[in-house]
Amino acid sequence: MPASPASPRPNAVVAVLALAGIVVALMQTLVIPIIPELPRLLDAAPSDAAWAVTATLLASAVATPVVGRLGDMFGKRRMLLLSLVLLIAGSAVCALSDALVPMVAGRALQGLSAAVIPLGISIMRDELPLERLAGATAVMSASLGVGGALGLPAAALIADKLDWHMLFWLSGALGAVSLVLVLTLVPESAVRTGGRFDVPGGIGMAAGLASLLLAISKGGDWGWSSATTLGLFAAAVVILLVWGRWELHTPEPLVDLRTTARRQVLFTNLASVAIGFSMFAMSLVLPQLLQLPEATGYGLGRSLLTTGLVMAPSGLVMMAFAPVSAKVSKSRGPKVTLMIGALIVAAGYGLNIVLMAEVWHLVLVSCVISAGIGFAYGAMPSLIMGAVPANETAAANSLNTLMRSLGTSVASAVAGVILAQLTIDLGGFALPSENAFKVVMAIGAGAALLAAALASFLPRHRPAGPVAGPAPAEGTATEPASVR
Repeated sequence: MPASPASPRPNAVVAVLALAGIVVALMQTLVIPIIPELPRLLDAAPSDAAWAVTATLLASAVATPVVGRLGDMFGKRRMLLLSLVLLIAGSAVCALSDALVPMVAGRALQGLSAAVIPLGISIMRDELPLERLAGATAVMSASLGVGGALGLPAAALIADKLDWHMLFWLSGALGAVSLVLVLTLVPESAVRTGGRFDVPGGIGMAAGLASLLLAISKGGDWGWSSATTLGLFAAAVVILLVWGRWELHTPEPLVDLRTTARRQVLFTNLASVAIGFSMFAMSLVLPQLLQLPEATGYGLGRSLLTTGLVMAPSGLVMMAFAPVSAKVSKSRGPKVTLMIGALIVAAGYGLNIVLMAEVWHLVLVSCVISAGIGFAYGAMPSLIMGAVPANETAAANSLNTLMRSLGTSVASAVAGVILAQLTIDLGGFALPSENAFKVVMAIGAGAALLAAALASFLPRHRPAGPVAGPAPAEGTATEPASVR
């Protein structure tokens, strides 16, 4: 591994890590324009082709907490570089694929890079001056939404004008640029826990999460009352209970459940699930409203490229509000910032219920919701880092990222059921009804209000930055003066 830069330059570190986060988020939306075409492109059944999406979801869910823990143990920059290498490798495999198996394998490799954002936040905690930390971590946290929003129009344009393999060559090239910049400009932290990796804990978490997310993501196809779906849910419960008991009794756990149970960490993670749900509900509803035929009476009949362009400003709004979130957190505390963000998201969905007849209505709605997401996502790293030791930062931030992903997975399943059940008939085709979209919006608003309610249980105002500085040397842990 090449030596890291000796003296970090804060602006360069923030820019490079934010770029890496955007690239990883971009990877997750690149396949959206070609999802309807995947069965034909890969010569596979639609249910089999869907694994190109499911594989990424499962791989990212498993990799995020595991790689975060490895970052705390052996070096966050080292694991960040490894994640980017996996992204590049997965992109190359997909770019060279014309069959289902290599495509699914490549998408799984891409999913293994999902820990880049929590690792980047953790590097910032170790390397940046305290006065820069809140704003920088807010930007890094928001990069998840920015990459997703900007990726859709770019992917739609490439898929429409060029060979679809170029989508993956693009993600590979961007990953390579990020890799070089991290090697050149981002330092390695001396804050390490050392110790031995919890292999049984890693296997148990992987099995439990895979069972849970597989049941959530494929339950609609298999049937929610099918033996396979119910069996996976039951397996997830049993495995995660056994895993939790193991984590509580092993001396070097993968996830420190006692730290996770602290009020500030617990309620931040619960609110993250609800906010993740709200964010993804927008991503499911607005593109469909834009693309449904005008003959429905509520669809706007726009192309995929136009849809992407309509959604693109939301990513820029999210990034613009991240530093505003940091300023509010500095003056009033991240608890207040998270509650404000959740209320803005709820207001955006309420607005969407009455404003959905024109393109500009949906641009406005997406920007309002994204502003709220920018506030909320900007506050979460500060809340997590304010309650965990410096040498557990990557693992704690990774778990928080996993909670957001869990929320998006649940949103996809819930919205899918509603949109499939409340339909109209148009020319012999069943399409989601206007009321179906309004129900999903109402649930999105409810999830945001739930996030605000959960955030109200967080401790009172604390400084936005971490309450404990980085450990001065490898293997030295620091304990925060956090709420226990």
